Amino acid sequence: MATKRRKLSNPLALAVMVLLTEKPMHPYEIAQTLRRRGKDTSLKINYGSLYTVVQNLEKHGFVEVAEVQRQGNRPERTLYGITDAGRAEATEWLSDLLAVPAEEYPIFEAALSLMGVLHPDEVARLLGERLSMLEVRAASLRGGLEKLYETLPRLFLIESEFKLHMIEAEAEWVRGFLTEVTAGTFPGVEQWRSFSETGEVPEEYLQLKAGEAERS
Repeated sequence: MATKRRKLSNPLALAVMVLLTEKPMHPYEIAQTLRRRGKDTSLKINYGSLYTVVQNLEKHGFVEVAEVQRQGNRPERTLYGITDAGRAEATEWLSDLLAVPAEEYPIFEAALSLMGVLHPDEVARLLGERLSMLEVRAASLRGGLEKLYETLPRLFLIESEFKLHMIEAEAEWVRGFLTEVTAGTFPGVEQWRSFSETGEVPEEYLQLKAGEAERS
């Protein structure tokens, strides 16, 4: 099952369509509802971008004006509702996202792939800082979830549970890797240390490069 190229790719557009399946809303109410349900932890929400997203959804026929409200001297408010095309798009898009793992190229993975240029002691220090921040972030998210469980169904918080699990899993991996580096049990750590301290490429690395040249 392959994902297809979509007219809109901003996840906020999907969130707007899903929310409008409940009832027509104006953009301010959409933003407030997303925040009240804790979706601002997984979506970047600001009023300027939200209005642009709604306009783009309307342009592509996924939402439409459902009502224009006028109350006294207050500015009129435009309520948007989802169209049949919008329901179909939201369902298909969400199905793709749930079923097909996307290659997202996280920046931390990129940093890990290049960390050999740093001294292992410096890497250990930096990852120690990261671990501390991950632990604080996990504790904060865990506390926030406990509060949200008091007022919201678990279905509305499942992405925050996943985020907490991923943070805890990353912290566990970093903790284990740090132990290997600081205890000297990480394979090749002495060659890595020697390379960082002398600038001389270890023989093992040269052999790897020779093997790469032969295969290319």
